[in-house]
Amino acid sequence: MAKKPTKKELAAQEAAAKAEAEAQAQQQAAQGPMLSVLAQYTKDQSFENPNAPDSLRSGLEAPAINIGIEIGRQMLEGDNVEVTLMLKAEAKRDNQVAFIAELEYAGLFAFQGVSVEEIQPLILIECPRLLFPFARQIMADMTQNGGYPPIMLEPPDFAAMFRDEMMRRAAEQPTN
Repeated sequence: MAKKPTKKELAAQEAAAKAEAEAQAQQQAAQGPMLSVLAQYTKDQSFENPNAPDSLRSGLEAPAINIGIEIGRQMLEGDNVEVTLMLKAEAKRDNQVAFIAELEYAGLFAFQGVSVEEIQPLILIECPRLLFPFARQIMADMTQNGGYPPIMLEPPDFAAMFRDEMMRRAAEQPTN
C-alpha cells in the first residue's frame, strides 16, 4: 500500500517543479531568439516553352529576361509561419515569349523567444534568405531542362525589400 505524501512533501515537490520550470525558461531566454526550419517544399512549379522548337534554334540572340520576386507569408498555429518565395522569369525575344518559369518555394518556420517587433524582419528577411539558394537551384534546373542556359539568379537584398515594403505601408497609413 502506497503512503500518501504529506503537505510538506507536496509543497517540496511543487517548489522543485516550479524551480525546474523557471530554470528551463531562463535557459531558453539565455539562448535568445530561435528560428527553426521545420520543412522546405515546392508548392507550385511551372515552365512554359510556347514557341519551342523554333525558339531553341542556334544563332538566335539571347532573350531579354525579366525577373520578379515576391514573398508571401501565412501565420499558422503556435509560433509557426509558412513563408513562400515566389520567383518568375519571363524571357522574350522580339516581343515573342521564349519561356516563362514560375516557382513557389516555401518553408515552414518556428520561432521561440522572438518579440513582436522582431518577428516581421525574421519572416520577411531571414526566412526568404534561407529559402533562396534552394529556389535558385530549382529555377536554374528548370530553365536548363527547358533547353536554355540555366538562370543563375543573384541573391536579392531582402533587407532592402523589407525596408521598401515598410515605407510603402507607412505612406499608405492615414495621417490624423
